Amino acid sequence: MNTATGEPALIDVRGLTKRYGDRVVVDHFDMHVPKGRIYGFLGPNGSGKTTTIRMLCGLLTPDEGEGTCMGYNIRTEAALIKREVGYMTQRFGLYEDLTIEENLDFIARVYAVQERPRKVSETLERLGLLTRRTQLAGALSGGWKQRLALAACLIHSPRLLLLDEPTAGVDPAARRDFWDQIHDLAAAGLTVLVSTHYMDEAERCHELAYIAYGKLLTRGTVAEVIAGAGLVTWAVSGPDLIAVAHRLREAPGIRTVAPFGTTLHVSASSTQAIEDALGALPSEGLTSQAIAPSLEDVFIALMQDAQDNFAGAVA
Repeated sequence: MNTATGEPALIDVRGLTKRYGDRVVVDHFDMHVPKGRIYGFLGPNGSGKTTTIRMLCGLLTPDEGEGTCMGYNIRTEAALIKREVGYMTQRFGLYEDLTIEENLDFIARVYAVQERPRKVSETLERLGLLTRRTQLAGALSGGWKQRLALAACLIHSPRLLLLDEPTAGVDPAARRDFWDQIHDLAAAGLTVLVSTHYMDEAERCHELAYIAYGKLLTRGTVAEVIAGAGLVTWAVSGPDLIAVAHRLREAPGIRTVAPFGTTLHVSASSTQAIEDALGALPSEGLTSQAIAPSLEDVFIALMQDAQDNFAGAVA
């Protein structure tokens, strides 16, 4: 049960911890994901996202922590979890010398899917792959490989879909189609946990968790995450913004300075800090105005505050 919302949690884990040598990759992580939700899992490379996903689906055993995934104990019932999870990895993992249909038939055999030919045919149609069923997987573009990988994850009717940076290297149109499909699946009751680096994708999730260097930094809806950061953000425009950015980064109280097109987003914990920093600059040609902080502003600030879990570790 998710104590915060009162909703039954499909994923309910507490204190998940994983170490490799002296390095703590995941550090006492809690997660509660209700059924039918799209839960975004964000963080920089090496932050522990993939390790956490693998512990949830039974591929890794945590060093500490406990909990359930789909009602199964993550320590003692990992084999049962694997049967009911669809896991889409970062890299395309199907057979490139088999056709789309042959790949799906193979995966259906692995999961001992009932009425396999009918299920394969339905999945091909559902994912828009029917007209390409005889095409070799190795000849597909990135977007079509992604669609095939998703079809393979769904062939055995999983209750939980784990997507590990599924849209990396895919064009914007294919990403949008992919997310439309994910929302359709969630509306039908499938629970989705997705890791991503794209802020526009994060904003499509029902709820977010952000981890850096193995530690949970924030969680909640997009609005809750932004509000909880306590950031004040101004947009600054004018000449020689690169030099302006360098000066602002050295100013007391300034947390982040990031270029966004022809402006700088300058964030601090108070309006006074930004006013003081801008007041110390030559004002000729510079304009500034307060804006609502974006999700990216928040995550840049969180990253700068995080401590590297590899620092001091013994190789």
